[in-house]
Amino acid sequence: MQEITDRLFEMQDLKYKEFHQRLIPNIDPDTVIGVRMPALRIYAKELVKEGKAHEFFRDAPHYYYDEKTLHGIMIGLAAKTPSEALKLIDEFLPYVDNWATCDSMPPKILKKDLRLLRRTIMPWLDSNQTYRVRFAVVAMLQFLLEDEFEATDLERLADIKSEEYYINMAIAWYYSFALIKQYDETIGLFEGKTLGKWIHNKSIQKAVESYRITKDKKDYLRTLRIK
Repeated sequence: MQEITDRLFEMQDLKYKEFHQRLIPNIDPDTVIGVRMPALRIYAKELVKEGKAHEFFRDAPHYYYDEKTLHGIMIGLAAKTPSEALKLIDEFLPYVDNWATCDSMPPKILKKDLRLLRRTIMPWLDSNQTYRVRFAVVAMLQFLLEDEFEATDLERLADIKSEEYYINMAIAWYYSFALIKQYDETIGLFEGKTLGKWIHNKSIQKAVESYRITKDKKDYLRTLRIK
């Protein structure tokens, strides 16, 4: 929708564009307009209120990174049920080509039906689409590490063998949070050195950086690093 693209260019911040391009190096820098996230969120609310969200959804695939991220944000604002949100996410994921757009998507409405979320996203872990897998891992991190946590999730992610940096980074991020929220269930993976070296060490690094883990646990985790 040209009117939306034009509005995004009106909100362009060239200094932010230069900075943000470096955070998403795998995409063409010419596709980055440079709209700050708070401005994107405000605009997304405006579009949903004006009833333009679903028309914009049908306009996918979008050319600009900022359009894609706007789309991802609007899903959570426009969907009225977890089921609708997951349907819209499922339709959009084939067009997602970067971690920032992917990670902007898991909407809070998914909390209303965590069993549906689990049933839907677990098969996505077997996808050959990088950002479908990453979305599933990030959603597990955000929504399935507390009341709906299952210890088998730890093993399920350990079974993923990927050369994709953005998948492995998401998995390491997940395990770092698992060490924070489910330490007793998770620590055995690291004591047994079950994970690949990179994910193992990156998970420990991220966990040790957190203020939510005690000093004693941090000191112990440091001893488990693989050299």
